[in-house]
Amino acid sequence: MSPPSILIVGSGIAGTTLASFLLLAPISVSQKPHITILERASHPRAQGQNIDIRGAGVAIIRKLGLESVIKANTTGEEGVHFVDDRNRLIAEGPADKTGKVQTGTSDIEILRGTLAEICYRRCLTISHDVKAKGGAGVEFIFGDYLDSITQASPDRVEVHFGKRNETRSYDLVIGADGLQSSTRALVWGAEADRAAVRSLDMYGGFFSMPSGPTDSEWRRWFIAPGRKGVMVRPSGLKDRVTVFMYCINATDQRFSEVAEGGRKSIEAQKALFAEYFADAGWESARLIREMNEAEDFYYSPVAQVKLDEWSKDRVVLLGDAAYCASPISGMGTTLAFTGAHNLAGSLAEHVLSRPEEKRDWETALSQHETLTRPAVEKAQTLPFGGQGIKVLHFETWWAVWIFRTSIWAMANSGVFGLLSKWKGPPANDVKVEAFEFEKVEEFPLS
Repeated sequence: MSPPSILIVGSGIAGTTLASFLLLAPISVSQKPHITILERASHPRAQGQNIDIRGAGVAIIRKLGLESVIKANTTGEEGVHFVDDRNRLIAEGPADKTGKVQTGTSDIEILRGTLAEICYRRCLTISHDVKAKGGAGVEFIFGDYLDSITQASPDRVEVHFGKRNETRSYDLVIGADGLQSSTRALVWGAEADRAAVRSLDMYGGFFSMPSGPTDSEWRRWFIAPGRKGVMVRPSGLKDRVTVFMYCINATDQRFSEVAEGGRKSIEAQKALFAEYFADAGWESARLIREMNEAEDFYYSPVAQVKLDEWSKDRVVLLGDAAYCASPISGMGTTLAFTGAHNLAGSLAEHVLSRPEEKRDWETALSQHETLTRPAVEKAQTLPFGGQGIKVLHFETWWAVWIFRTSIWAMANSGVFGLLSKWKGPPANDVKVEAFEFEKVEEFPLS
């Protein structure tokens, strides 16, 4: 009996977590799948904004033996400070350090690139252990992409690698390649792909810069007229902070046009943000200067992905590619871990543990979706029907002044703190399914 062959497109958090759990299925080494992970980038990239792990996500990283190393690499963010154009404190929302209450800053805040690297290294160690016992483990392919995906037969998916001009076939292909998933576009088609991505009319630029005298362990959030704002946040390093600059704009088509160019359009993306923040005040001159010099700048539309079905035949989408809830949901990382855990558990139960003639791929993919969709629907239910972020941002200085005065009054009355806890992300409501996996030792801190 040959082990299943599985291709995972995307070496991010969802993809490597899925591979790790698949290799930890409680079956013999000879039954463990042969996994290929394909990544378009030429090497693992340490890019990405500050993210958090909440609720169910914490239970899942414990299964992978990652809790200690992740907590040792957090950013140390103490909470959020709303500031005005003179950097005066308007209101603050402290972090919850207990993990019991979901506020704007969780007890586990970490850079996306740092977390992705930890998940990648965990996957490597598990793969090496499987290979040492005679299994296939994981084959990583960096610097390539798929330009075609075809359901060649009922039980095989044929793919073509664009750069190496090579055709391979797999039992299952998993698209874990993010919001702008090429897997989704190739399999679902251009029209369905466009319909699946629901824009929130928000566009963000992420980068890091040297720390300055006004930076601290608190996130500083500055909201400017013209429906734009900036968050400057700790990175976990004393000499660097991270920046998220964003604009909410439904009329200037340049925001979506420069997004389509991807990394080829970085200069145009930077120029657009420089134009919009030139008159924003506060520390905008510093931010524009550092943005133009940043080598880790990353631009992205803020959107959600909604699909009626996450699989077609033997192709399934995972994480942001299937059900992006958007960064403003505070749930993206928790959903990535939850989806990967549920898909691996479903495949282990209905495919990996069975003889070849009794493998039930359809039931496995259906079960994964049934288990994961309730959490996705909660996460995608944003405040005010998705208009919550717009409610906090205004066109005029006068409206911004009224907003600042209002949150100052709420902060001083205690209402602001109650609201932040009441409307926190619903991570504690996400169920962790009782799938059994092999236990692993805690990942070393060094």
